Amino acid sequence: MGDGGTMVSASMPVFPLGGKTSVMDPNWNDNQPIYRQLRDRVVAMILEGVLKDGDPLPSVRNVAAEYRLNPLTVLKGYQALVDEDLVEKKRGRGMFVTQGARKNLLKDERQKFLEEDWPEILAVIQRLGLDPDELLGGENHKSNQAKGDKP
Repeated sequence: MGDGGTMVSASMPVFPLGGKTSVMDPNWNDNQPIYRQLRDRVVAMILEGVLKDGDPLPSVRNVAAEYRLNPLTVLKGYQALVDEDLVEKKRGRGMFVTQGARKNLLKDERQKFLEEDWPEILAVIQRLGLDPDELLGGENHKSNQAKGDKP
């Protein structure tokens, strides 16, 4: 049982968060080091608002046991978050999401998207001859065209 009496599958470990529970995918891929995947999952939780400013991260020992990881792997993932000023260590108390972490992440992730991902996406759009209005309009664009309306 997860917090609040919700059933949590034994195959889907939970990421305990100070009274809240979030199910985190227990599967790791071979394309990237596990510590980096763990870091990315915590970043996603911050961006999605699951982890908020000041929230504690689960202990290294708990995460290592829950996900069957080497504690040094978990520590390395957490250290990457500390190095990026997304998490701070409080001696004797654990690690906590820093104030402004989500805001800083959004800024950095948006910039990364515009510089790295968007040029590739735009190239595919152009290569396939897709209409940006159609892509942005989605279903509204199609239904308007079916009615004979202009988008």
